[in-house]
Amino acid sequence: MPELTLKTAQTIAESTLKSAREKAFKPLAVVVYDARGSLKALLAEDGTSLKRAEIAMGKAYGALALGVGSRALHKMATDRPYFVAAATHAVGGQLVPVPGGVLIKDAAGQILGSVGVSGDTSDNDEIAAAAGIEAAGLVFDAGA
Repeated sequence: MPELTLKTAQTIAESTLKSAREKAFKPLAVVVYDARGSLKALLAEDGTSLKRAEIAMGKAYGALALGVGSRALHKMATDRPYFVAAATHAVGGQLVPVPGGVLIKDAAGQILGSVGVSGDTSDNDEIAAAAGIEAAGLVFDAGA
């Protein structure tokens, strides 16, 4: 199984924030996990509101735990709220079912990890995460 290296995770995190600055998004927190759920990178911009990093972690970890981007989790939460409540409990509360949790995939579609972003609108969080993943030469899956 290909591994998401620290260098690649750092590139994703830094590129995510760079994209957000270019688009004048609000201050963000970004987190990157590898495929086994190990935290590889976490950056929080100056001015990011309290607990944004934890929200980003919940978006990324939830996506990774269920194998779908958090946009799909958002739809599940609407369509099957009891399932998402149970899944949230099963992953120790680390599941935030709104856009901004994006799977990192290689060209063959293998999941390498996930990125979570919080601080702006959920749609903008997702846009920034996707840009960071693409900047590292990888494929994003937001669960659309």
